[in-house]
Amino acid sequence: MTLFDKIWDAHVVKELPGGMQVFYIDRHLIHEVTSPQAFAGLRKRGIPLLKPEQTIATADHNVPTKNQNLPIKEELSRFQVDQLTKNCEEFGVELYGLGHPNQGIVHVIGPELGITQPGMTMVCGDSHTSTHGAFGSIAFGIGTSQVEQVFASQCILQTKPKKMRITVDGELAKGVLAKDIILYIISKLSVSGATGYFVEYAGSAIRSLSMEGRMTICNMSIEMGARGGLIAPDETTFNYIKGRDFAPKGEAFDKAVEYWKSLATDEDAVFDKEYHFEAADIQPMVTYGTNPGMGVGVAENIPSLEQVESPANFKKSLDYMGLSGKDSLQGQPIDYVFIGSCTNSRIEDLRIAADFIKGKQKAENVTVWVVPGSKQVEARAIEEGLDKVFEAAGFDFREPGCSACLGMNEDKVPAGKYCISTSNRNFEGRQGPGARTILASPLMAAAAAVAGKIVDVREQI
Repeated sequence: MTLFDKIWDAHVVKELPGGMQVFYIDRHLIHEVTSPQAFAGLRKRGIPLLKPEQTIATADHNVPTKNQNLPIKEELSRFQVDQLTKNCEEFGVELYGLGHPNQGIVHVIGPELGITQPGMTMVCGDSHTSTHGAFGSIAFGIGTSQVEQVFASQCILQTKPKKMRITVDGELAKGVLAKDIILYIISKLSVSGATGYFVEYAGSAIRSLSMEGRMTICNMSIEMGARGGLIAPDETTFNYIKGRDFAPKGEAFDKAVEYWKSLATDEDAVFDKEYHFEAADIQPMVTYGTNPGMGVGVAENIPSLEQVESPANFKKSLDYMGLSGKDSLQGQPIDYVFIGSCTNSRIEDLRIAADFIKGKQKAENVTVWVVPGSKQVEARAIEEGLDKVFEAAGFDFREPGCSACLGMNEDKVPAGKYCISTSNRNFEGRQGPGARTILASPLMAAAAAVAGKIVDVREQI
């Protein structure tokens, strides 16, 4: 059996005609955007939330990242956050709202609190729930109607996905991070290359990553169409979990680790599809278009119209970005830099950026936002003095939230402006109407902030 089979099959409650399954959910994470309608559905039907103790809520998408002690200015955002508070009070759900020391981006707080553990099934009304798969769990995003299903029954109806394994072997070159690995993979497989599959990541390059790096990889599985991604747990996983708030303690932890060690793909297990990549082939990556698959190594040029399968869509994307085929992105001026999101807002990401910019200044033409993924990350950054490093360089160190990953709060990039972003999506208008997003690692983003343009970070370190 594969790792995926072992966890999935253990959570099937009932087989239904036509291939559907009643699938049990261990942990349900919710936030203010996709939960209101689901709570309203329970209220309308007059039924309770079946297992509130297995549900954790936080406010993240709509929250401001400045002056969180004041009322939220945007009316819709304020309404959604207030509604989450009321719903959680009514249905008995633990909420980490604004001001709570555990508040943060839902996919950051789950792991850092020890809520996320190997062998679990986890869902959230958010596509990047695949992040939690880094711990050897089956985690995926669901729609609002499915949120209501889990509220009512702690189960959802599912069809078992196909299985894919992506192996990355070898040693990463200096300046190449986990974000570059996943952007490289998506550039090779396309944004639909893993549609219908659950992906297991394997190989020495994956195994060498920290938990933060593994979370970055699994986070963006959805960007190539996968249902989710996961990595087998190992000592790196166990050491990360140990001692966290929701983690088992004492003998219970040792017993859990024994089970977690069984969560590995058997040698004779078969996948529906396999891919192999060499770490040595991966450069620091940047995207040039309007989907995460439109990426190149920083030393490479944008493809020409003759090199792509859909030249009309390709040209439309480049026109939106104000770029041309065959161009190099090196030297491309940048207006904004965003270091944050559920992809790259953990303490390791902030340390990487701060280490690079220490003693340097941002370019005058650039606005830089550094947004920690949670109150815990914020507190740790302040404790280590990272906030002072950012502020000395002219960076704006903010309070936790999804921020400029998506144009759903006050942190929007103006129309026509270029933003090099550590987030996960570069769709048209994703960071604000008309905003132009270039995805990259925290290291590449920090280098661009200092240079005022895209540079090859390998030449800067």
